[in-house]
Amino acid sequence: MELINVEIDNNIHVITLNNGKVNAISPEIITEINVALDAAEQQQAVVILTGQAGIFSGGFDLKTMKSSSEAAIALVTAGSKLARRMLAFPTPIIGACTGHAIAKGAFLLLSCDYRIGCAGDFKIGLNEVAIGMTMHNAGIELARNRIPRNYLTRSVIVAELFAPQTAVSAGFLDQVVEPEHLMATAYAVAKHMQSLDMKSHHGTKLKERHAILAALDSAIEIDAQSTLIL
Repeated sequence: MELINVEIDNNIHVITLNNGKVNAISPEIITEINVALDAAEQQQAVVILTGQAGIFSGGFDLKTMKSSSEAAIALVTAGSKLARRMLAFPTPIIGACTGHAIAKGAFLLLSCDYRIGCAGDFKIGLNEVAIGMTMHNAGIELARNRIPRNYLTRSVIVAELFAPQTAVSAGFLDQVVEPEHLMATAYAVAKHMQSLDMKSHHGTKLKERHAILAALDSAIEIDAQSTLIL
C-alpha cells in the first residue's frame, strides 16, 4: 500500500496521507512526504497536505516509538526535520485537516502556512504528556511559534485537545468549513497563493521565520542526544 497519494492539478500538488486508520507518521511515510515535497519544489508548485475522511493524522507510529529508544529518537528527529523543511519551504503549504489531528498530526498543521479544518466532532491538539511522553524540545519550539500564549500551557503542558472552531483560536487552524467544502476551499486558497511572487514569498518567509528556524536547528540537535522524549 502506498503511504501517501499525490495528485497534481494545475501545478497544485495534493499530498494525501494514506497510512491506515489513524494515518500514523512512520519513518517510511516521512520519506515519502519528503520525496513528494522534492517534486513540488522542483516544479515550484503550491502544496496541499491532507488526510483521509475523519482523520488527518493521529501522530507518530507507536510501534516505532515503543520499539527502542534509538528508533523513537530517530523518528522524532525525522519528524522535526520535516516540520522545519515545511516552515522554510519555497512555496506555500496548505493544510487541509480532514478530521482528528493529534500529536504529530497537530505539529504538521503548525508547520503549514495556512490551515483549513472541517467542522465536526473532531479533536486537534498535542496529547504527548497524556500518553507518557515528555515533549521534545523541537515540539515546544513549534508550539511557541504558532500557539497564542493563553493557549500554550493548555496545549503543551496539560494536553488539552480542541474542537475545530476552538482550534482556530488556539493556533492550529486558520478557518473551519463544512466537510463537503474542505477540498474546494483548499484549492481556492492554493489558487490564490499561486498569484504570489514565489521568490518574494520565500525570501519573506525566511526572514519572518528566522528565529524559529534557528531555534529548531538547536532543538533538533539537542533532541537527537536526549532520552527525555520517552
